[in-house]
Amino acid sequence: MLKKNQLAILVIALMLITAGYLNYTSGDETIQTNSNVLETAALGDATLVDTKPVEENTIETSKIENTKQEDYFVLSRLDREKMYSQMLEAYQKLIESTSISAEQKAISQQEISKVNQTKNAIMIAENLIKTKGFEDIVLFVNNDSVSVIVKAKTLQQEDIAKIQNIVQRELGVEASNINISNKE
Repeated sequence: MLKKNQLAILVIALMLITAGYLNYTSGDETIQTNSNVLETAALGDATLVDTKPVEENTIETSKIENTKQEDYFVLSRLDREKMYSQMLEAYQKLIESTSISAEQKAISQQEISKVNQTKNAIMIAENLIKTKGFEDIVLFVNNDSVSVIVKAKTLQQEDIAKIQNIVQRELGVEASNINISNKE
């Protein structure tokens, strides 16, 4: 009985992590048509169509692109926090349940503690990396691997080393499990 409930908790946690990762990897696409840039969101989202001529719309398009870039980091952090909140809520429901044993409740409490420690380590790492001169950054943790997306045109080798060092120290991840990329 204990093994089945532990397995159920593990499956729920993996499903939530997978959902967050899939949400992260299904980023926006850009389609270029007749020198107009049309940005499309996820399937089913409404798209605003502007009927202004291209000459008048050029400045507005660049503003929209800049806003989208800034929003990527904000929205990614919000999605990550939403995923962690859902995980914490699921574990809290298990703790509050009267149908599970004290051992299972203790395991759920440990998982809540792990999630909170991970959230704290991510926040510290992001803030430390920002102090190294990077405009914005978002980290995603998936088991023993970490994906780091930095707002930058390019990343120099020393920048990558700084980021890698901070992530290793704060999240306790091996360098080979850290994926660092840039996004303008």
